[in-house]
Amino acid sequence: MTKINAFWFRRDLRIEDNAGLYHALKSGNRVQCFFLFDRNILDKLEEKGDARVHFIHDAIKELAEQLKEYDASIDVRYGEPIKLWKKILKDYEVEAVYSNRDYEPYAEDRDNEVKVLLEKHKVKWQSYKDHVIFESDEVLKDDGKPYTVFTPYKRKWIKKLESKVNSKRESYYFKSYPTKQYAGSLHKSKPKDMPSLQDMGFKASEIKFPSKEVPQKIIKQYDVLRNFPAKNGTSRLGVHFRFGTISIRDKARKAAKLNDTFLSELVWRDFYSQILAHFPHVAEDAFRDKYERVEWRYDEEDFQKWCDGMTGYPIVDAGMRELNATGYMHNRVRMITASFLTKHLLIDWRWGEAYFAKKLLDFDLSSNNGGWQWASGSGTDAAPYFRIFNPTTQLTKFDKDLKYVKQWVPEYGTDDYPEPMVDHKEARERCLSRYKEAFADL
Repeated sequence: MTKINAFWFRRDLRIEDNAGLYHALKSGNRVQCFFLFDRNILDKLEEKGDARVHFIHDAIKELAEQLKEYDASIDVRYGEPIKLWKKILKDYEVEAVYSNRDYEPYAEDRDNEVKVLLEKHKVKWQSYKDHVIFESDEVLKDDGKPYTVFTPYKRKWIKKLESKVNSKRESYYFKSYPTKQYAGSLHKSKPKDMPSLQDMGFKASEIKFPSKEVPQKIIKQYDVLRNFPAKNGTSRLGVHFRFGTISIRDKARKAAKLNDTFLSELVWRDFYSQILAHFPHVAEDAFRDKYERVEWRYDEEDFQKWCDGMTGYPIVDAGMRELNATGYMHNRVRMITASFLTKHLLIDWRWGEAYFAKKLLDFDLSSNNGGWQWASGSGTDAAPYFRIFNPTTQLTKFDKDLKYVKQWVPEYGTDDYPEPMVDHKEARERCLSRYKEAFADL
């Protein structure tokens, strides 16, 4: 057998500007690409028409077509990763496995298990930073501790970015990896069959996936238009960042030149990633311990009304229906719907977090968790518990012409539309009272 190095695609589904693939191709051996559909993840998905599985499947097919141009292939398998790697090590003479790092708890546990297996077979493991601009230990306070407030974190993030500038006056941290330049190192092999969606127990989704290409004017006007859900004012690149079908470095490089507010959104992404790394308990519990004392309402009927977009508050309902239909929700509306669930309905933020995790195309554990804890007041840099969005005021400010509401709640203004399930003033007072009771003896 020909000795190869393996490149394991995960959350980096592209060839160009791929750090791990770049280093694999420069390693000296021929490189065979792999992708593993992980049963440990897929078996937990409730919806067999899950659009994210379809998205990944399409992205892998696109990779396969691109690799064919170099007389190479991607070996795609379905099963439990440790079992699949045992089989791969029998099928190939592997000297080293290259990958990009994945920072979610399950992924780290999986990778550690695979590393042990590889070590037993005297196979090296090489991993690289590709999914973020700065990893968890790269932006720290002067005393070496992690930041828990965004603004000083962002200042340090920007300072570090500007501290190392290459000859083209662009940050070293935005450098591109010219992967295609070394594509001649790919292992020459014929196209391989890959498992179909049906083979894995899934079916095609009817959801339309957003484009990788974003008009420059959207980024330039991002700070002006981003809060208005009826306008085409956001990039909708979240799913591409999530699965790495675009380079975070490339988009950050362009954002730094075009719009500081858009760049800030990418900083938030790094911020929440490092919070999860330094404070792993947030995946299950409140960042701020005292918020575990809040007496939540676990009302399944009220929760279902929120899920279905039947709360009687049109901007909340529009957001939930958009999410259910498209796998996307405008960021301003995400804050409004999350605030409504946790403050107006006093339902545990973890219920909302789990629902978004099930529905969002761009679901990312650290960002989703950070956003929900922000809304409930329990997280880092969170909205104070007494900040309670008024959904009627939010509608007036951000969708005064009702274009967004009419798109998703066509029965609004008719007898078919439900009355508000709670009175805003009463819900606000109940929320304040419940939170104060939780913190009374602290």
